[in-house]
Amino acid sequence: NMTYQLNAIGKVKNDENGAFIQLNPEYIPGLQALDGFSHINVLWWFSECDNEADRHELQTQQPYKDAPEIMGVFATRSPARPNPIAMTASEVIHIDFAKGIIRVAFIDANDNTPVLDIKPYTPSFDRVEAPGVPAWSSGWPKSTEASGYFDWGQVFNF
Repeated sequence: NMTYQLNAIGKVKNDENGAFIQLNPEYIPGLQALDGFSHINVLWWFSECDNEADRHELQTQQPYKDAPEIMGVFATRSPARPNPIAMTASEVIHIDFAKGIIRVAFIDANDNTPVLDIKPYTPSFDRVEAPGVPAWSSGWPKSTEASGYFDWGQVFNF
């Protein structure tokens, strides 16, 4: 079993103006030339779900209405998984290159969540023209923009 060392590059922070990513000072040079990208893929650690039990969770009871009764964790976006890594495509509002702050429109991570990596969202690698989804999730929004107005409470079983 291989082990790997990860170092957080910063944290997700929340204030009265919303969410932002605060990079640790030594990683600020990595922001060079990020301006111009409207979105970033943020890889973050589900730190609040990092425990031995959740890391051994490979199947879960129907997390979504109309989904199969038992689902493998790799068919879900559950935080309970062997490596609690999450990814969010976030719209960039503003970058403060001097302070190492990326203000984002939305990220589904709590305050002080460790950020592992940031990659620019590039349509040539990240956008799929006509992705296929199972019938049980075919009524979900077709974009991150539409997801903000969607009643996710009607989808989840928790």
